[in-house]
Amino acid sequence: KMLPKIHVDLKKYAHNVNHLTQELHERNITVMAVSKVYHGDQNIVNVLNASDVDYIADSRIQNLQNMKTTKPRVLLRIPKLSETDDVVMHANISLNSEIGTIRKLNQSAEKMDCVHGIVLMFDIGDLREGIYYKEDYMSVVEEIYQLKHVRLEGIGTNLTCYGGVIPEEQTYDKLYSIKNSIESRLNIKLNLISGGNSSSLFLALNQKLPKFINNLRIGEALVLGRETAYGKSLYYMFDDIFTLEAEIIEIKDKPSMPEGVLGMDAFGKPVKFEDRGVTTRAILSIGKQDVDAHDLIPPKGVAILGCSSDHLIVQISKLDYQLGDTITFKMTYGGILSLMTSPYVEKSYE
Repeated sequence: KMLPKIHVDLKKYAHNVNHLTQELHERNITVMAVSKVYHGDQNIVNVLNASDVDYIADSRIQNLQNMKTTKPRVLLRIPKLSETDDVVMHANISLNSEIGTIRKLNQSAEKMDCVHGIVLMFDIGDLREGIYYKEDYMSVVEEIYQLKHVRLEGIGTNLTCYGGVIPEEQTYDKLYSIKNSIESRLNIKLNLISGGNSSSLFLALNQKLPKFINNLRIGEALVLGRETAYGKSLYYMFDDIFTLEAEIIEIKDKPSMPEGVLGMDAFGKPVKFEDRGVTTRAILSIGKQDVDAHDLIPPKGVAILGCSSDHLIVQISKLDYQLGDTITFKMTYGGILSLMTSPYVEKSYE
């Protein structure tokens, strides 16, 4: 039996996808379902294929390339100059902020005799990607509009990913004025106004998201059933679609303080310990190479003490577990991301 194993409940995922898509569609918001957290896994993408989500979005072009879907594919990460051919071949739309890259996408699309969609990203204060909203962006917009093989699908912004800026109505006013000035200057109607990610859901679901925003890029909420501005669970959604099972390879009673002079751990970090006397400790067959211990949520009665590259050390009660048993953990978004991309972790589906 090859463990550790990450288990994916496809029915629960389908429930989350269908429930949230319906809620957003009722508010005239289209959904880009983000597949990067599970490595664009086809078994899970098939759930999106059977759903009403409007787009499948991923930050890795390899994932878009490998998946089978008839939904429009969106590249979430700003494309590299060196990959524009691949982007045009495997994505219908990409998020962009550099006119140099957009010119090259235009050349790639011309070679392939097609038109590639551009969502122009604006930085309205979170300081990750995008044209800073105070800069003169109109010359860029006008140039995109002149290019024959790219189409300006719309504009977008990203919040809470780097600077942790929480979406608020006044934050969105900046995007609204950009939308209006582009539409009036070019005399067009932008198709997509992509206002953020799972952190915008609490506004959307409370009818407070400004009406002009008609698209959200949703990853975490679909896999964990929560919005990400305040970390609140969403009603009627599951948080245990992904679970991790790891096998116990040692159980021993040991002191909780190491003996001798303390230096660094295997990763060059200083170590701190709390003396809890002698405790029952189990070692599990998973480590930092697969997932960070901070991204695992243990079941009741199990406390995570730490991990090395290949071993996770937990405190348990001797009565509950024996050698060879497995312990099942829930995970954070970062934990799912690591485990789904680790070749040492088996994937199973139901």
